[in-house]
Amino acid sequence: MDSIPFLRGVMIGFSIAAPIGPVGILCIRKALADGRLAAFVAGLGAAMADTVFGAVAAFGVGAIMSFINGQITAIKVVGGLFMIWLGGHTWRAAAIAIEAEPGKGPGMLKDFVSTFAITATNPGTILGVAGVFAALGPSAQPGGVQSAWLVAGIFCGSTLWWLILSAVASAARARFTPERMRLFNHLSGGLLMVFGLAALVSLIAF
Repeated sequence: MDSIPFLRGVMIGFSIAAPIGPVGILCIRKALADGRLAAFVAGLGAAMADTVFGAVAAFGVGAIMSFINGQITAIKVVGGLFMIWLGGHTWRAAAIAIEAEPGKGPGMLKDFVSTFAITATNPGTILGVAGVFAALGPSAQPGGVQSAWLVAGIFCGSTLWWLILSAVASAARARFTPERMRLFNHLSGGLLMVFGLAALVSLIAF
């Protein structure tokens, strides 16, 4: 195993995942509502999307990257509308109970797919991967065994962040009363809608 590309990939994956955005908000909410496992599974959706973009960059698939860059407008529209819808759904779920057994929350597969979709349609993910890759990416030619280790490291680094975040958020679960959970759901739903609106407004600004 070539540890240098793998460790570099871990740093890239962790750096991409760490900023608290729409997926971070959802992960925290899942930890408070359904426990650590549900939050971690939700985070894995984002980690998988990060890994896909990382693989495209690492293996130098220029045609795919050019296509993605050419579809930024469509990505913003889809991602913005999806986040607005998800934010509204979260707001309406303000009365959710938090007494459910940890790790038994419903729809973990749906949460995985949702976070994957949010991350994959978030232009910030593409720009983040490109920026962090430029700073920490390999100097070698794309493709080959080193790129494979790099991609594996990206997945591990992103997964590590979601493991930490879900554990920290679930540790605070016992302090959340139904009223506090209701307030947090209103707050997180509102923020998700703001993220979605920002993506749509950026189309007008540029």
